[in-house]
Amino acid sequence: MADQINTLEELAAATGVEAVVEETIAREPVRDELGRSYATGKRKDAIARVWIKPGSGKVSVNGKEMNAYFARPVLQMILRQPFQVAGVEDQFDVYATVKGGGLSGQAGAVKHGISKALQLYDPSLRGALKAAGFLTRDSRVVERKKFGRRKARRSFQFSKR
Repeated sequence: MADQINTLEELAAATGVEAVVEETIAREPVRDELGRSYATGKRKDAIARVWIKPGSGKVSVNGKEMNAYFARPVLQMILRQPFQVAGVEDQFDVYATVKGGGLSGQAGAVKHGISKALQLYDPSLRGALKAAGFLTRDSRVVERKKFGRRKARRSFQFSKR
């Protein structure tokens, strides 16, 4: 017990294996020649292509204003969440094209795309967006229908006689 190992360096010297030191990767902004960041967002069956650039907070989805495309206030709130969490409300213009799925899935896809594009535009926002869970793709999709059943899990009515 005279040879106690107290540090990683002593352990490396005793085993002959070099300690692996992880370096934190400094992320750099990803922008095109027009100063925009691009990201793809997905939710259920919806896929959104999102471009953001500095501006006055205008959101355009499939060529329409956000209020016209997503008429329900809940869906508009979903689109504003990434900006509120990052603390950059009314600082970016958003242009998005979205297809597939319904309105709820499309709103979730645009939100996912906005979050990823914000993180690419300004890597310092990544921590807040990741903590809120906006950078993670929600992998829940509709369960497929099985044969011999009426829906995915619902069976036909059982008749004893």
